[in-house]
Amino acid sequence: MMRKDQREAGFTLIELMIVLFILGLLAALVAPRLMGRVGKAKQKAAQAQIQMLSTALDLFHLDVGRYPNSEEGLKALVQKPENLPQWSGPYLDKGLPKDPWGRDYMYKFPGEHGAYDLSTLGADGAPGGEGENTDISNYQASP
Repeated sequence: MMRKDQREAGFTLIELMIVLFILGLLAALVAPRLMGRVGKAKQKAAQAQIQMLSTALDLFHLDVGRYPNSEEGLKALVQKPENLPQWSGPYLDKGLPKDPWGRDYMYKFPGEHGAYDLSTLGADGAPGGEGENTDISNYQASP
């Protein structure tokens, strides 16, 4: 026969269910707030990467005397284009980054808003949008 101390040593099913309910409730309250922060962090990462790419493009311009054309694209920052003896790259230490959503940055030269246009379409991958879907570029104010 079991002693009374041994039977009361564990948790009952009701106690475990109450704990799981409380944890689920906390997760339901906290998760939406964290998800919003992840989206903002990705936007800030995209802004920082666009600034880094802009700096690399300016270094390319200083060495070569022009920005990469649209055909050469951002790839010219990491691989030497043909017939450019002044190229002193690579201009990016860790290769060409993808945007925080896993897509290539869009580069256009000559640009419609400046010497060149450099942008990403945000989380939805479509032009326009609000919040996490906001387009981020070198010619627009930060979202």
